Order: sequence, then structure tokens, then C-alpha cells
Amino acid sequence: MVKKIYVIRHCEAEGQSSDAQLTEKGFIQANELADFLSKIKIDRVISSPYLRAIQTIKPFAKSQKIEIEMDNRLTERVLSSTFFPDWMNKLEATFNDMKLKYKGGESSNEAMIRIVKVVNEIMASDFENTIIVAHGGIISLLLNYFDKNFGFEEWKSLSNPDVYLLSITTEEEKIERLWKNGKTFTT
Repeated sequence: MVKKIYVIRHCEAEGQSSDAQLTEKGFIQANELADFLSKIKIDRVISSPYLRAIQTIKPFAKSQKIEIEMDNRLTERVLSSTFFPDWMNKLEATFNDMKLKYKGGESSNEAMIRIVKVVNEIMASDFENTIIVAHGGIISLLLNYFDKNFGFEEWKSLSNPDVYLLSITTEEEKIERLWKNGKTFTT
């Protein structure tokens, strides 16, 4: 049996805090995303508890009458509790050294482990088609777990929203990008 996990990065938001909501454009994107997803059979929706993630998937979940499950393991990765003026360079370094950890933050490996646990639980469940809604940093680490070529440059190319399909069987894992910058590639 093929398990399909639709990995969704939240729509355009007003900021990075956990209570940052979608922008006006982000709400429009969420409705466009709901239309796109309505063509796909979905059994379950799991989201980061951050407001922007919930608002991203709410139009779809409401239209399909699917409850949104919250999972703290889908929150964005914390790079550090210290502000870095060169944070982009610091982030890139964590893609080159997955064990690198800054004060008050998570290493790439630590963050990857927590989102992979969510995927492993989905794989062990009876659900065939699941959506997870999260954030660019943590999603890039999940995609890197399945495709080591997905690194810092690929993280930079993620759009808001973005949709990847992770198809997993006992024999293989396949990653396919379904959406980028409001354009769909396939359904």
C-alpha cells in the first residue's frame, strides 16, 4: 500500500511568532490551496499549532469536514535563542553540519528527528492520505531526510504556500513538488 503525505508549508504570514496570522494575500492563498486540495482524497490533517499554519489549512478542513489535529512536533525549528545579524549564514552552516547547535536552539538532526517521528506515526496508522502543515525550516529537514540533495538552497526556494507529496511504500520513498508560488504542477 502507498501512503501519501501531503507536506504543506503555510501561506504568506505577517511574521514569525507563533501567533502571527496570515496576510490578506495569505488568506486568498489558503482558499486557493483549499480548491487545489479538494480534488485529492484526504483522510487526516495534522498541523503545527502556530496560527499561520492553522489558518492555512482551515478553509480546506472546513470544506471537507475534517478535524485539524495539532502536533507540537510540527512547529518551526528554533535556530537559537540569540539574535544573529548573519542568521542566514548560521542557518546554512546547520545544513552543512547537521549536528551544529547554537545556544537555545535545535540542531538540524534534533529537529529532523521530531518531524520524522510524526511521519513514522502516520506510516503506522491506518490512514492512507494525510496532510501535515508546518514551516519551511522543519519541512526542509523532513525532505532532506528522504532526499539528501534537499539542502539550504532548496530551503531558500520554498514558497508560501508550498506543497510536496511524499509517497511511501515498503520498497521506496518518492518526493514530488505539487505547488510552487501559486502554480500547481500536478494532482
